Amino acid sequence: MIILGIDPGLRTTGFGVIEKHGSKLRYIASGTIKTGSESALPPRLKVIFAGIAQLIRTYNPDCAAIEKVFANVNPQSTLLLGQARGAAITALVGGDLDVAEYTALQVKQAVTGTGKAEKAQVQDMVARLLVLPGLPGTDAADALGVAICHANSHDALALIGALAPALGGLRMKRGRLV
Repeated sequence: MIILGIDPGLRTTGFGVIEKHGSKLRYIASGTIKTGSESALPPRLKVIFAGIAQLIRTYNPDCAAIEKVFANVNPQSTLLLGQARGAAITALVGGDLDVAEYTALQVKQAVTGTGKAEKAQVQDMVARLLVLPGLPGTDAADALGVAICHANSHDALALIGALAPALGGLRMKRGRLV
């Protein structure tokens, strides 16, 4: 299973592509989509959308995972980040991918074992888990962390989905029990 992880951002959106085969994880690619800060908002959202659409065409992932937006001190920044995240999700579902969402706390716990890990700890553990020759950039490391989180959670979600009908009509929808 090939997983595309996304760390959304308006200036820099991180991406990470990994493959899960059994319990083994293999690094495929990672990097960033940069929009530049001088452009107006709509062209920047288009860059994010087009960049992710190109990643889908290039790596043909089976599924995707994206980090959830957290509430920022500055409401305007939160709103802008939400729009960048929306452009990313639109590209992912437009590429017919199921999209799972994880909080930064969930990603940090999955990668480092603690939800209070610093960015440097996430970078280091991502490099160790994927046997990388060096540390990825922070945005790419976060995106790879999202993909690793999904790789570790996917089997549990599938099991819950299989059991859900027996639990009184519940079902799985986009990685959530409803």
